[in-house]
Amino acid sequence: MGLNVRMWGKAVTVIPRIEDEEWRSLDFVSRWLISTRFAVVILSIISGIVAGILSYRAVDVNVGAWLLLVVALIFAHATNNLVNDLIDHRKGIDRDNYYRAQYGPQPLERGFMTSRGLTLYAAANLAVALACGAVLVWYRGGLTLPLVAVGVFFIIFYTFPLKYLALGELSVLLVWGPLMIAGGYYVLAGSWDWNVVLASLPFGLGATMVIFGKHIDKYEMDRERGVRTLPVAIGEGPSRLVAIALVALQYLVTLYLVIVGYFTPIVLIVVLSLPLFFKSMLPMYRKPKPAERPVDYPADAWPLWFVGSAFVYTRRFGLLYVAGLICDTVLRRILG
Repeated sequence: MGLNVRMWGKAVTVIPRIEDEEWRSLDFVSRWLISTRFAVVILSIISGIVAGILSYRAVDVNVGAWLLLVVALIFAHATNNLVNDLIDHRKGIDRDNYYRAQYGPQPLERGFMTSRGLTLYAAANLAVALACGAVLVWYRGGLTLPLVAVGVFFIIFYTFPLKYLALGELSVLLVWGPLMIAGGYYVLAGSWDWNVVLASLPFGLGATMVIFGKHIDKYEMDRERGVRTLPVAIGEGPSRLVAIALVALQYLVTLYLVIVGYFTPIVLIVVLSLPLFFKSMLPMYRKPKPAERPVDYPADAWPLWFVGSAFVYTRRFGLLYVAGLICDTVLRRILG
């Protein structure tokens, strides 16, 4: 079985739709990228990068520790996605052409893997994440062990019960913001900084927006199956308004950090993502999702709707945010 590098590239950018015969022909790396939904795991990589950049503003970062942190975040996120599939399968959520099974392969529902196989797969990914975490605990000590413990808590309990208690979205904000970025900063820089907590929020809000869009997309199906996500709890219309408010908060927090001097104005480069927001995301969030796919909407993207536009916008904002942080850090290093 040869390496399918083309599939690697595809699985990094989108969640491929594949059939049983194609799955059997794929190499190990392709299967891992697809089953862990690596296109979304990219968000955790960016969180690790942001943690490293913010740390480098304050200290000379140990590159080995930084890489180990990023690897830990990758495998922790991968484990969470696998655990989500396992729990949803056992609770019967993904049956009968459920939303999740429509836009990408759910390994158990499609028969690609057995429950035992997926459990072992998730355990192997968790073992890698914990091994990296153990080294980081040895390296930094202090709050590192509690931070790792909190991460394990969210890996195991995000899907149930947190998502069923309308706490899934808040969990995403806490994990992809303060836990990954501010926690990563602590591991790399050796101190806790509340400005870093605030600086983690613009990206954390973006990750929350993505999951929020996904949950709005499957609002009807989740309500029917008793999955009480936040959109199910507050309603579809208010949820769309909340998603727009999350965008506003990204810019308000960034602007505040510039005003207080934690960031230089160059970080405001993130405003270059606003045209994309006004062109694609805002028009979609101003009205409900259409019952049928519009003729001009890509067939391979349906039934993704709100989450698709949120992901594209968040990726643009995130990359600009990282670029702004890099420029900000370089300026501070040059100017002393």
